[in-house]
Amino acid sequence: MNKADSERLENALSQLGFKNTNNPSQSDLIVLNSCVVRQGAEDKVVGMLTSLKPIKEKNPQMILALMGCMVGPNTKDLNQKFPYADIFIQPQNYAPLIDYIEQKLNIDTQGCLTQLTAKPDVTAYIPIVQGCDKFCSFCIIPYRRGREICRPVKEIISETQYLSQRGVKEITLLGQNIDSYGHDLPGKPDLGDLLKELNKIDGIERIRFLTSHPNDMSDNIIESVAELDKVCEHINLPIQAGDDDILNKMRRGYTNEEYRQLIDKIRSKIPNVSISTDIIVGFCGESDIQFEKTLDIIKDIRFDKVHAAAYSIRDNTIAMRKMIDSISMEEKKYRLNKIESIQKNILQEKNSLLSGETFEVLVEGSKKNSQYGRNRNDKLIYFESHEDLKGQMTNIKIKKSTPWSLQGEKIPLKIK
Repeated sequence: MNKADSERLENALSQLGFKNTNNPSQSDLIVLNSCVVRQGAEDKVVGMLTSLKPIKEKNPQMILALMGCMVGPNTKDLNQKFPYADIFIQPQNYAPLIDYIEQKLNIDTQGCLTQLTAKPDVTAYIPIVQGCDKFCSFCIIPYRRGREICRPVKEIISETQYLSQRGVKEITLLGQNIDSYGHDLPGKPDLGDLLKELNKIDGIERIRFLTSHPNDMSDNIIESVAELDKVCEHINLPIQAGDDDILNKMRRGYTNEEYRQLIDKIRSKIPNVSISTDIIVGFCGESDIQFEKTLDIIKDIRFDKVHAAAYSIRDNTIAMRKMIDSISMEEKKYRLNKIESIQKNILQEKNSLLSGETFEVLVEGSKKNSQYGRNRNDKLIYFESHEDLKGQMTNIKIKKSTPWSLQGEKIPLKIK
């Protein structure tokens, strides 16, 4: 979501005549987009903002802005802590910065800004839901990004058509809780309905979406993934923990068994689906036995990807007010390593079974001597070719696998 926000702001700034520079000391404007979902992320933001202070002092006319989830409705504390920053802007609220630039640099922005979207590439992110209404006890997002607001279907269709006309082949729809899309719109269309509309757009070849919430994964969404030819068979479905008491303390709203039943339903309707998940280790009071239930669900479901993170207490959350962060960092790191070891073995086994298989890959770019892209299941695949195939669909036969990626060779596309 932050990447999408940055791309949209970059689009606005380019329309005002700004150009990118890799040298902060030569910049007229620096915007630091912040993430505070975990303490480590916030620490990086603070460190980066602090490192920019000498540059700002040498060049007082430079505009220094802090954007994103570190900026809440009240910026008094930020102003006191970072007095050298010129402006603080909340996520996706670009207007205050544009107004400040207009006044500071005497630029007339009227009529300059057209549709704000990602810089066209092979793939693009499209935010469709801003904010979150879930209020999980560990999460700061609802307090920083606000309550859920959904973009109208017609607006999303228009942006997708715009991107398609500029060469984008794959879009990823974004939302903190994307499965709740449409609940505040007239007629209450859901994500499945939106996917059906976007599936009709010429030029777009693949559609992905994230992140889902188990409580809002409707049958209509599952059936849309199963039936629509452009919607990729990949679902990100965070479980966060395997123990019911911990899930209850997290305010997740489902049990271990209910999550497993949902996975069974998805796999029965989409047999070739890949599933990724998010997990928090060391949440307040999580015992060794409770953590073992998280390991059990990883072993049983055999996810295609696990994003695991150590719990870090966030100010103003329910957990901060009512619970104690009782698990040591050493124990959290141990648990993270345990998950990584188990998941590595699972992925090695799963990916090794793909040797000899052929996948249609949308080529996204190149690294060193290899080109790369992903198949419909979000598997990263590398291959060598003397042709520049970026933006093209290419058949790749898998020759080698690792837990984290696949390597293969290009073979001729089948004539449809």
